[in-house]
Amino acid sequence: MASSSSSVKPMTVFGKTAAAAESYELPWVEKYRPKLLGEIVGNEDTIDRLKVIAEDGNMPHIIISGMPGIGKTTSIHCLAHALLGDAYKEGVLELNASDERGIDVVRNKIKMFAQKKVTLPAGRHKIVILDEADSMTGGAQQALRRTMEIYSNTTRFAFACNMSNKIIEPIQSRCAILRYARLSDGEVLKRLLEVCNFEDVKFTDDGLSSLIFTSEGDMRQALNNLQSTHSGFGIITTENVFKVCDQPHPIVVQKMIRCCAKGDVTGALECLEGLWEEGYAAVDIVTTVFRVVKVFDELTEFTKLEFIKEIGWTHMRILEGVGTLVQLGGLISRLCKQSMSDDDFKI
Repeated sequence: MASSSSSVKPMTVFGKTAAAAESYELPWVEKYRPKLLGEIVGNEDTIDRLKVIAEDGNMPHIIISGMPGIGKTTSIHCLAHALLGDAYKEGVLELNASDERGIDVVRNKIKMFAQKKVTLPAGRHKIVILDEADSMTGGAQQALRRTMEIYSNTTRFAFACNMSNKIIEPIQSRCAILRYARLSDGEVLKRLLEVCNFEDVKFTDDGLSSLIFTSEGDMRQALNNLQSTHSGFGIITTENVFKVCDQPHPIVVQKMIRCCAKGDVTGALECLEGLWEEGYAAVDIVTTVFRVVKVFDELTEFTKLEFIKEIGWTHMRILEGVGTLVQLGGLISRLCKQSMSDDDFKI
């Protein structure tokens, strides 16, 4: 059992002091959003490239791609603050391309901003930030590439997206592409501990492990789940985290996998039916099964690989629309059959 320690110094990261942070209430994901490039967690090599751009002052058009919640948009804002300083408010236009994604936005908002005269530090450019840029229509992207060329002397573009391949090649060729990886468990844990100490949150080690498990490298998800669990229950424990996140409990899934590994179809189906009766969707169950199996030390490597193959096929069928209890039951039967036939191949 562990709890937040008073011996840790008050946090001064995230660009704010304790007094300033307590003067207003915000969602923790906003309250602790980094203000400086040096405060961003993870992807150190890529962040170092952004620091070089900030020091040099000549920002190219950039595309930052990666999974949600790992700091893409935050990195662009930190870079813009470093480049423009006090002129940030006038020198930055931010658009969420998933909402404003048509060609009219390019023709009107972006062009008007690019033409606007703004006083900036010497040698710096106005910055257009396009969040969720992979949601822009093809026509808007085609119009944008010409705008990027015409106004490149005064305006630079920064795209944040989940999949860079959805951005057309002409725009990609005009940009420096930076790819962000998911955050490691250690990186998420470090930030969670800092926030727990700052907010005086009581927690158990297993509770923090559950937050890391449910977030899957997504810092935004981890902080949201931390705040929700703290607000709802006052202490971060495994049971409380899974009540808030409403995901199949990995302990139940582990029990189901053990039954499969022993060829116990009846026991495994009982666990499955229990999860189904609690209202979990087939995709939630099969996703949790995969996440448990891939780190389940009680399985041999050969058996683990065969289990993952069967889980993958089932996941594909569920995504195609066959998300029924019968489909999941078929997975259980194949896993039991697989483990019985793998006895001669254990390593």
